[in-house]
Amino acid sequence: MHIRMSAQADPLEWRKAARALAMAGIAPDAVRWSVGSDLFAADPVPMSERAPPRVPRAFPGLLETAICHSDPERFALLYQLLWRLQNQPKLLEIAPDPDVQRLHRMVKSVRRDSHKMHAFVRFREVPGQGPRRFIAWFEPDHHIIAHATPFFARRFADMDWLILTPKGSARFHAGQLHTDETPAEKPDLEDATEALWRTYFSSIFNPARLKVRAMQSEMPRKYWKNLPEAELIPGLIASAKDRVAQMAAAAPKAPPAFHAAIQSRRVMPEAPTGTWDMMRADAMACTRCDLHAQATQAVLGEGPEDAPLMIVGEQPGDHEDLTGRPFIGPAGQVLDRALAQAGLDRGRIYLTNAVKHFKFVPRGKRRIHQRPNTAEVSHCRWWLKQEIELVQPRLIVAMGASAVLGLTGQPVKMTDVRGHVVAGVPPILPTWHPSYLLRLPDATAAKAETANFTRDLALAAEFIASAGNPAGLR
Repeated sequence: MHIRMSAQADPLEWRKAARALAMAGIAPDAVRWSVGSDLFAADPVPMSERAPPRVPRAFPGLLETAICHSDPERFALLYQLLWRLQNQPKLLEIAPDPDVQRLHRMVKSVRRDSHKMHAFVRFREVPGQGPRRFIAWFEPDHHIIAHATPFFARRFADMDWLILTPKGSARFHAGQLHTDETPAEKPDLEDATEALWRTYFSSIFNPARLKVRAMQSEMPRKYWKNLPEAELIPGLIASAKDRVAQMAAAAPKAPPAFHAAIQSRRVMPEAPTGTWDMMRADAMACTRCDLHAQATQAVLGEGPEDAPLMIVGEQPGDHEDLTGRPFIGPAGQVLDRALAQAGLDRGRIYLTNAVKHFKFVPRGKRRIHQRPNTAEVSHCRWWLKQEIELVQPRLIVAMGASAVLGLTGQPVKMTDVRGHVVAGVPPILPTWHPSYLLRLPDATAAKAETANFTRDLALAAEFIASAGNPAGLR
């Protein structure tokens, strides 16, 4: 039986024909598929009262992509799979099957072709009166005009454009997309933006990071002839080695005058200073890690110098960075409530952080907290050790994994150590950080973990009381 398709990549037309063939019980080897004109007339498909074929949910999506492939046997392959799926509903899950492998190779090839079209189509403006119009030429491997051009309709919905290819064209006008499979001829494309493309491309080209094979893998040579910037590529590659040498030989620019003045005030001590005021003054000039560059100031601890209990958090937040005081933001409010419920007086506790500078990433007008890495925590242990030596607490409550890392130098899983006193000098009681409680999306889980956090603080109070110094820690 001869089935003739009127379009190269119309999934609806193929589905209608394949459904009728399957309902008529016509096997795949008894069907010949073709597209367009043919020497032999197409055969009518006999009608049948059988139930329509059933397919798994993934098949229609694979069909719509694979039918765009340029392989003339794609229609026969799809019908072969449709036929087999009636007796093997899970056929698509059998990866080694030759038909399934061939289907996925087709799908992958079409998707790659569509991706390249999205990446390498270059619109040129068509001169004339009235609304601005644009035209582009692309040479796809497959019949992807109808499949790939809706992307451009969404991306460039505010202009009229025409994409021409040897396999058809797509026209977008007045908000409507029209596609045609009639082969087009390459137009004469040139406009004023060609020079802009070349200038932009040459300015962002970094010879020190050149990887020719990787570049050609993402932008194969066959696409170069239709890209205005591609004519620069051979010259840029050839001169890359010399340009890298020139960059290495160039003398570094001197920093601005104010930069040297600021750096001159940041002199790091080589050894602990031993006094409270001197340590705070030295911390303001700390440059042990890169966090000092963006932070407003270093935020050291706050509390009595003879406090029996020390609480160590992870790092200052936005509020702490601006004021120079620890735990006064949203996390500090959670901590204050938990301290009150646990019977602890904040005025008798020394509060500090494992990292003294605020680490963040700017996002609009906000500064979004970022977790300090191991190196940054390690650099700040120098200051934390001084605070511990000066305060000499009986117990340290470590809030969060970064706090435990700063105190012990060892990474831990908080669920394994939370709520248990770890022997040491002084002992350490790991618990959650208040900011973790604020981030919990589930209200029930947040309530339960907040209760655990409060119980951990109550355990700290009991530990201090049992050591014979419950004053101020009711």
